[in-house]
Amino acid sequence: MKFGVGLPTCTAGLMYPTPFANPTDIVRIAVEVEQLGYYDIAGNDHFSTPTYVRSEWSTPPDFFDPLITYGYCAAQTSTLKLMTGILVMPMRHPVVLAKQVATLDQFSQGRVILGLGIGAYREEFIACYPSMAALARSELLEESAEVLRGLFEQRRFTFTGKHYAVEDVEMYPKPVQVPLPIYFAGNAHASIRRAAESGQGWLPAGIGAAAIAAGRTELTRIAEFHGRDPNSIAVAAQVVVALGTTHEQALNTFETSQMYRHLVSLSGSTLRGADMKKLAETNLVGTPDEICERVSRFAAAGVTHLCGLLFVGDTVDAMLSGVREFARTVLPAFAE
Repeated sequence: MKFGVGLPTCTAGLMYPTPFANPTDIVRIAVEVEQLGYYDIAGNDHFSTPTYVRSEWSTPPDFFDPLITYGYCAAQTSTLKLMTGILVMPMRHPVVLAKQVATLDQFSQGRVILGLGIGAYREEFIACYPSMAALARSELLEESAEVLRGLFEQRRFTFTGKHYAVEDVEMYPKPVQVPLPIYFAGNAHASIRRAAESGQGWLPAGIGAAAIAAGRTELTRIAEFHGRDPNSIAVAAQVVVALGTTHEQALNTFETSQMYRHLVSLSGSTLRGADMKKLAETNLVGTPDEICERVSRFAAAGVTHLCGLLFVGDTVDAMLSGVREFARTVLPAFAE
């Protein structure tokens, strides 16, 4: 099992209070995460402040671009994977993104994992692209992923779709990695299908082992139908971590945190249909022994990578305290 830490690029006001981490904090977190033996960092992506964040906080949150952030992190780390968890693909033009990602993979010597999704907040897409408000973001995502793959792997690439078209583009340098890993994020069937048909990973978030096991079964069926080896496709779940010396202490830390309020806010989008009363059960909340047992359940469900773990903490120091304790008490039990 591989483990990663969520990098707070765009989490202030959402999963953490605002203000939260500044640029120095973010790079410091990345460096320590590598030193502690984690596999990846996973920064998320926002352009505009969601409505509910504006109503809750008087200070606007700082949202840092994850790719530029990773340029700084890459220069101060050497083995840590740089994962986007997630990059909101409909907000970005695929040709520009292909150039940025290939460049980052070159400068980091092949450490990029590209997690893509449509984004939890449609209002953000509409605010930034009001003339495109009626478009299906899922269509933009799927066409963009096809353009990215073509530009990464073909010398010259031409594509004509419903929303994007490129003609005889020769883009170099290519990424170091062949293929550059693309993980499709989301809990719905469409996300599983994308991963099974053309991705290197499926990135579900905030759901328990039973739901992931069902998704893994569906992923296997679709991958085999398309002649792909399902074992070559990672299942990289993202969940929240709240450690405590007792279960009650961990539960109280979780349920009084900004992270918990954020998960509840996603009940109408990313976590639609999830039982909000069972959030502690579907995430890693408890003592180290309880968390180890839950990680084992995820592994049995087919999870190969707990990426971008979201550590509860209303300050950077509190968040890092959880990162350190998890590294001390949980990582050794799952050493590869």
